[in-house]
Amino acid sequence: MLELFLTFAKIGSFTFGGGYAMISLIEDICVTKKKWITHDEMMNMTVIAESTPGPIAINCATFVGYRIKGLKGAFAATLGVILPSFLIIYIISCFLSNYMEIKIVADAFRGIKLAVGLLIFNAGIGMLSKMKKKLFPIIIFSSSMLLMLCSELLGFKVSTVVMMMTAGVIGLIYNSLQNLKKKETTTYDIS
Repeated sequence: MLELFLTFAKIGSFTFGGGYAMISLIEDICVTKKKWITHDEMMNMTVIAESTPGPIAINCATFVGYRIKGLKGAFAATLGVILPSFLIIYIISCFLSNYMEIKIVADAFRGIKLAVGLLIFNAGIGMLSKMKKKLFPIIIFSSSMLLMLCSELLGFKVSTVVMMMTAGVIGLIYNSLQNLKKKETTTYDIS
């Protein structure tokens, strides 16, 4: 339990930029180094964490903790990822109410924003490279990417929730049709 808490406290302490920036660190530690979960579980966890209420990093930490040590593990991992950020923000707010107006702090955060973008990009590329190279996931990915790109270039809003729900419904229909097709082609030898 303590190991889960300390692992996620480390992630929560040294990650700037929110939950998306934490995904690559969570994957590096929980999949590659500690082997608590697999790459497939990480991808599934990320999708589920994104589609459920709450910050993605907290949802991911809760999932890993629950997977390793059940309810107590979920609590330890969640507390570990939340507590450092809470304490840091609390201390900053107590002593430096206008800390972003300090030039050196503002300059540092401009640099941090770039690093956060790279962490998020790295997590996305890592998941994409581990995705099974089948036609259906590639079509869903490409369509979503194209829609997001068009929305940015043409200036219209696309709800990520609507995109995820649509992809989920399309996936459900596609897989239902695939399962139905398998049942129809299966022949049983009664003799």
